[in-house]
Amino acid sequence: MRQVKHLLDRKGSDIFAIAPEAPVLEAIKHMAERGVGALLVMRGEQLVGIVSERDYARKVILQGRSSAQTPVSEIMSAPVLTVTPDTDVFDCMRLCTDSRVRHLPVVQGHRVMGVISIGDLVKEVIGAQAEQIEQLQRYITS
Repeated sequence: MRQVKHLLDRKGSDIFAIAPEAPVLEAIKHMAERGVGALLVMRGEQLVGIVSERDYARKVILQGRSSAQTPVSEIMSAPVLTVTPDTDVFDCMRLCTDSRVRHLPVVQGHRVMGVISIGDLVKEVIGAQAEQIEQLQRYITS
């Protein structure tokens, strides 16, 4: 069983966040600078939403809104689906695909521990499958 905490240990637990009152333009600049597809929306230590490139495209660009005038709170996704550090990676993969989300904040109690993306999960699942195949090949050939 592979758990999210092991994924965060390898990946790192950098948390990129923005305040809900910040303009969307600022959020997009932060995403571009950090090379990420989403930012957590935090009010102090409290997770209140998540804003992604998809939110920007659908709720700002396609609606002809101003990136500089629109606050993040108006386009963020809320409530946010979260997982705990002990959640199995395969369960996270199922949650992402069933819910059509690309980012899952990892929360323990009320503290955000990090964020995992669908890309992180795909890489982990493929790695687990490769290990299983290698073990089966060793069993068959020994």
